[in-house]
Amino acid sequence: MSDLPTELRYTQSHEWVRNNEDGTFTVGITDHAQELLGDIVFVETPEEDAEIEAGDGCAVVESVKAASDIYMPISGIVASANGELADTPEAINDDAYQAGWIFTIKSDGVEWDNLLTVEQYEGLLAEDE
Repeated sequence: MSDLPTELRYTQSHEWVRNNEDGTFTVGITDHAQELLGDIVFVETPEEDAEIEAGDGCAVVESVKAASDIYMPISGIVASANGELADTPEAINDDAYQAGWIFTIKSDGVEWDNLLTVEQYEGLLAEDE
């Protein structure tokens, strides 16, 4: 149905999560989300070392159309933020799954299995059409 990366997990609020297999997870917004937002002009990343619970707002992506909160997909501590987005927020529009990552977190990953598989996320997108 789509070109969604199959190794990622997804949220109903259109974040993606990559398990780096080292106790860290990389988070960004999906290609679908960036398409809905349009041209991204600003990204507010979370503070490093902030401890954030799953479901809490932790970052903001602003486009020419709207601002959208990014929600923490799994509980953890922010390990790093993508500083490149300060100068090139449009990287999310160009490549939502690689250059457009927003932050990484340290987590035990216990909530990983609660996230949507690619098939479940495709089903969610199909409901929205």
